[in-house]
Amino acid sequence: MNKNPFTPNDPDRFAIWEMLVARDIEAFVAADWDQVANDFLSGEFFAIDARKRDNPDSWGIGFSDLESYREEWLRQAEKFRETHGEKDPVHTLRDLTNLRDIDVSGDRAVAHKKFDGGVRMRDGTRARLCWQTLYHCRKGNGQWKICGFTGYLPNPMGGVERESSQDPKRLPRGASQHTTAGPYSPVLEVEPGKLVVISGQAALDPAGRVIGESIEEQTRHTLENCFTQLATAGCSPADVFKVNIFMTDLEEWPRLNAVYQEMMPEPRPVRTAVQSGLLLTLKVEIEMWAVKP
Repeated sequence: MNKNPFTPNDPDRFAIWEMLVARDIEAFVAADWDQVANDFLSGEFFAIDARKRDNPDSWGIGFSDLESYREEWLRQAEKFRETHGEKDPVHTLRDLTNLRDIDVSGDRAVAHKKFDGGVRMRDGTRARLCWQTLYHCRKGNGQWKICGFTGYLPNPMGGVERESSQDPKRLPRGASQHTTAGPYSPVLEVEPGKLVVISGQAALDPAGRVIGESIEEQTRHTLENCFTQLATAGCSPADVFKVNIFMTDLEEWPRLNAVYQEMMPEPRPVRTAVQSGLLLTLKVEIEMWAVKP
């Protein structure tokens, strides 16, 4: 949808579309937060992450404030700039975006923004974009702004692909573990369906160069590479149920764990970690198993 479907005769919906589609995509492709910084009500902002699931029981607070969302927005924007292979990414993203349903009541509005399609990546694969977001907006001093959203909802909701009303990955009732356990689940139940398995990922850029010298840097880049591979199969970190970690030095385990705990959503996957020799100057390699929602 490259053209605003609303006209200036419908000024509220016209302005909201320009904010959530035209301006947002331009800023995202440029990785320039300044272009959209004034589109948010920072004092009111918080966002719900639906984790691409129909069941609200699995939803949670994704961003408790605007600063945390800004950091993630910039991270995703920079990653997109590094990995997409589109000649005109702005045109492509606008074509994949549908924002026709905007409910306005006085100075409040809910906008239904949907993505459906794929983006070509530099490695020749296509990253599938198939989710939707409900943006909560408020008008003040003649300008519409975003005060929060419920995002990463599946598109469509309750689609025919869902064979069970239960989460495809869940912690069994009564599961427990020792008090010194780290950020992982002792056991998870996985619904039958499509499994997605990625090969071991490491802190390497597209040219095969090692990124980062510290365990924190390498862990973060390794997890980001895992998430990129998962996304090509329509999965997110929330769909991962098994993780295998290989480290050159288990003495660095607490430092790796701090980054892992920050980046992996609950219920966290079952997990195994071993000390092992790795290629080049790599400190960590991570393999993931996911269940496609």
